[in-house]
Amino acid sequence: MRRSVYVVGYRYLWTPLELGPVTTRNRIVFSAHLTNYARDGKPTEQHADYYAARAAGGAGLIITEEHSTHPTDWPYEKLIHGFHRDVIPGYKRITDAVHRHRVPIFAQINHNGGQASSMFSRLPVWAPSAVADPLFREVPKAVTHAEIDEIIAGYALVAEHCAEGGFDGIELQCSHSSIVRGFLSPATNRRTDEYGGSLVNRARILVDIVAAVRNVIGNRLALGVRLCGDEFIDGGTTIDEAVEVAKIVEATGQVDYINTSIGVATASLFMIEASMHIPPGYAMFIPAAIRKAVDLPVVGVGRFKDPLQAERALAEGQCDLVGIVRGQIADADFAIKARAGATDEIRLCLSCNQECVGRMGLNRWLGCIENPRTGRENEWRVNNHLAITAKPKKVMVAGAGPAGLQAAIAAARKGHQVTVYEKEPVAGGQVRIAASVPNRAEFGDMIRNQLAECNRLGVSFVYGSGVWPGLVEETKPDHVIVATGAEPSRPGWVADASTDETANRVCDVRAILDGSALMGGPQSGDSVVVIDEIGFHHATSTAEVLADRGCNVEIVTPGMVVGQDLGITLDMENWWMRAGAKGIVQSTDLVPMGFANGELTLLHHPTGVNQTRRPDWVVLAVPPSPVEWLYNDLKNAGVSVERVGDCVAPRRAHAAVVDGERAGSSI
Repeated sequence: MRRSVYVVGYRYLWTPLELGPVTTRNRIVFSAHLTNYARDGKPTEQHADYYAARAAGGAGLIITEEHSTHPTDWPYEKLIHGFHRDVIPGYKRITDAVHRHRVPIFAQINHNGGQASSMFSRLPVWAPSAVADPLFREVPKAVTHAEIDEIIAGYALVAEHCAEGGFDGIELQCSHSSIVRGFLSPATNRRTDEYGGSLVNRARILVDIVAAVRNVIGNRLALGVRLCGDEFIDGGTTIDEAVEVAKIVEATGQVDYINTSIGVATASLFMIEASMHIPPGYAMFIPAAIRKAVDLPVVGVGRFKDPLQAERALAEGQCDLVGIVRGQIADADFAIKARAGATDEIRLCLSCNQECVGRMGLNRWLGCIENPRTGRENEWRVNNHLAITAKPKKVMVAGAGPAGLQAAIAAARKGHQVTVYEKEPVAGGQVRIAASVPNRAEFGDMIRNQLAECNRLGVSFVYGSGVWPGLVEETKPDHVIVATGAEPSRPGWVADASTDETANRVCDVRAILDGSALMGGPQSGDSVVVIDEIGFHHATSTAEVLADRGCNVEIVTPGMVVGQDLGITLDMENWWMRAGAKGIVQSTDLVPMGFANGELTLLHHPTGVNQTRRPDWVVLAVPPSPVEWLYNDLKNAGVSVERVGDCVAPRRAHAAVVDGERAGSSI
């Protein structure tokens, strides 16, 4: 009964919609995003498996990542070169795989223009004007009229390849990273000819591309245009101009829908692929404004975590379709679970950006911090990860952090009898502690998701009980998986507390977040130095908590920037804004050398000069130490045992999940 109530509640989400010659069976779109799955400029089997999994999972429409339309466009290594005919066999593999599930698939085509580099192409970067991009910092060549004709022809050629490859539609990427966006934006278009100046002139290339592509694909394929509603750069496109561009697009009579975006990929990317620090639905003002101005169907995007949010956007008339990317990266069955009313079983995206956006920034293929299957769909099928064992075993898991929970999930999925022991009264380990920070609360969805899957698979839990060799001997499991995590370490530069009482005013970030070390309070004014040797959320999150408690906080790091890895998850910009608002001081290039008698000595390594501080407290965000005694004792006792997660080597949550999956599925 509960499930049927959910299904009835989705009044709009499951309504079909016509996009020209294509009808979607629901309003959920797996929108275009980079995957880094291409090899040698061609799509791969990894693409086909990835998109097919989301089609099988119930998506109404899939739009692939961009396909480059010209040899001058090669901003990153693993880009699909759609202008070569040798991409067509790969296209057919993708479209055949998706069509088996009766889902339409569109190809997004694009030329990145000045938002690129000549590193790979060894050709000048093309753009409307010689305005250097803030990320690549390379001055582009302002294109001539003949080159504009070549650009337009390139779009038509790639559209022809896509049609031959079996795609149901074409989407023109004119939004966050595109030469067309460069023409549309007054910030990057300084031309004085018929392609510059007025909005009509700046939109001329878009109109010409629409006509050229429609001429090639005829009425057989749908055609959409993705527009940026607000670039968030000085002198750039704002929503009012974006609405006018949408009207121009509709007036061509050749476009079937409009997709939307926000920000510029190389200037305000943190707004395009927003992390958990930016609220869901934050960009919906863009499709809402465009939808009021045009009759074409409009796609809205903006960090949708669950189907209820998507339904609400449709019900309120903000958009006609909802782009859900990371939600379906985290759970390929997002749509089918929602349709069945199994909302509680959806593996909610954390918007942590660690293994999706972050891996892209490191030139790795796309994955997911909590879904080890993402990007490995073919590997799972070949290795038969979902096969049920013919010989069920009794499995004990020591520790209910992300590694232990994933190990339990993987083992139970294969049919083993699994019991998880956790010394704390609740599950979660370090993830639970990290999620206690108010603006990081969504990180806790990882544990919620894992516990939901454990419950569905029948995993048993014993809380308030650690594991020791005697318990193993008593319960006699067939196999033990140790996931005891890591514990805070004490650097050698901290004085011995037995001889220096000020050393008692040094603690780990965990002690702040779990409440075991109390400092600060209303108008306390305690001075705190946070040592950042990890370079991620550990120091910055704790610093914010302390600042909110009334402490005067300084973060010190040996690195060139505090929280240096926040950049790849797109958290850096917002961290700087919040740190500035809260008065948090950031000091770089400083190596802690000693803390004794209340004085902290710091070496400024570029100059070799020492600095000192006399804080009330020193808080450590330093690498922890693995808790490995249980594994060593059991191994020496001849028990069938394996260890996973931080007790192997302290790393981040994605590694814990991968470890747990590998250990549990191999039993």
